[in-house]
Amino acid sequence: MAARSYATLTEAARDLGIHQSTLVIQINRLEADLGQPLFERAERGTAMKLTRFGKRVVTAARKIQAEGGVKPRDDPVMTEIVLMSDPKVAAVPVQECGDLLVDVRRDSSLLVDERKWQDSAGAFAYLRAGVLDRLLKAQAQLPQGMRLLFVEGYGPPSLQRHYFDKYAAQLRAEHPEWCAEQVRSAASRYVSPPEIAPHSAGAAVDLTLADDDGHELDMGTRMNATPEESAGACYTKADNINDAARSHRHILSTALTAVGLVNYPTEWWHWSYGDRYWALETGAAAAHYGPKELD
Repeated sequence: MAARSYATLTEAARDLGIHQSTLVIQINRLEADLGQPLFERAERGTAMKLTRFGKRVVTAARKIQAEGGVKPRDDPVMTEIVLMSDPKVAAVPVQECGDLLVDVRRDSSLLVDERKWQDSAGAFAYLRAGVLDRLLKAQAQLPQGMRLLFVEGYGPPSLQRHYFDKYAAQLRAEHPEWCAEQVRSAASRYVSPPEIAPHSAGAAVDLTLADDDGHELDMGTRMNATPEESAGACYTKADNINDAARSHRHILSTALTAVGLVNYPTEWWHWSYGDRYWALETGAAAAHYGPKELD
């Protein structure tokens, strides 16, 4: 209901203290539940306008509020998601177990996508041995005709810094009114802050599902889609994807969760084991893996 009080979604999200993509997800979810659009779709940056049905919904919602019903901020979707920038993640101690970084292209039945092969050092293809073992176990649980398609694992700390700074600069240009902490928090939805990045520990993997011939299955968005371009559909539990994509995400999540990996909820393709984020999500006393240079 708060969104209709502002000219644009950007203004509404800023005042509500949530990200614009989160607000889009909430609106899409409500429209799906109600079966009708609440807003007329307009050009980016132009004023929002309620549909006739949307005006009726707002009137009814105000009446409920006036009678002591649900308050506008009682459905904090983002409180369900701990972002990588959250101080609780950085506060998790690391007890490095010394697990080796191994090349998934050797002695592995995983399909390896070719989109990162321009990396001459081959760093993208490395993972901690314990993570690779779990991926192989997860693949064995997939339905017949499906395989995991590995896209990216290890990312050197310098590369992670480059990714993070590049996306933060983009957000800063799009939202000059944001303070430094807002930029950092928003950037961490899509790229992990370098100092705690699971990829730099060899603990995280970006992957998807493919058929036996290596053709990618529909997951709702392209891998590495940003929250802005996908209207939040990159979020693992997004509602604005088709049934086939939702089913594929469920299959992927079931297999990886069963072997102990955790998902970063803003990216359906990002899974990890043994890093700080994993420790926080699972309640482990410490992370097994910290940042590591490739020997």
